[in-house]
Amino acid sequence: MKYRDLLFDLDGTIMDSAEGITKSVQYSLRKFGIDEEDLSKLTPFVGPPLLDSYEEFYGMDEKQAMQAVAYYRERYEKTGLFECSPYEGIASLLERLQKEGRRLIVASSKPEVFVRRILEHFDLEQYFSEIVGATLDERLAGKPGIIREVFRRCQISEEEKTHLVMIGDRRYDIEGARSTRIDSIGVYYGFAEKGELEKAGATYIAYTVKDLGNLFEKI
Repeated sequence: MKYRDLLFDLDGTIMDSAEGITKSVQYSLRKFGIDEEDLSKLTPFVGPPLLDSYEEFYGMDEKQAMQAVAYYRERYEKTGLFECSPYEGIASLLERLQKEGRRLIVASSKPEVFVRRILEHFDLEQYFSEIVGATLDERLAGKPGIIREVFRRCQISEEEKTHLVMIGDRRYDIEGARSTRIDSIGVYYGFAEKGELEKAGATYIAYTVKDLGNLFEKI
């Protein structure tokens, strides 16, 4: 067993959460007079910190982006939070990995309070020894900071990093792993564009949940 500690992204890796996120983004944009009827155009919001996404995709300044996040949460906290579902086979994979003696940890850019509620709602929190997410005020939001917070909470030393691997579906997960000097697995059953994960430098690639399970039989 090469990797004892497994860091899982949430959206696009454990949960198919596109519906709740894109509909909440759509709601927030309407507050700015922007009508986006095609929800598929909003899937780039799944994964990275929201503040960065509003700035990057809609050219908002920081003040506007913060207001957009507030509008987003008006809908997300009431409705969007549970407009998601675990990927087929992910629960049984998590159970198997836990039984193998691996330590499973969530490392998500979604606010931690939401991550915990989602995992509890779908009865998945039982598989994780630690759950780390962003803060609501965005002071802790980017994936490198989230991973470093995992190191802190789990008391992971520099020498122990070789036993860690980050599993995620977007380049932000892979780049976060590289910047904190740990290996990564990019999964293509989430929301990555073709070639995104290789370009970001993923150590391994899995195309389905089954592929991911097969990979862990080797590593």
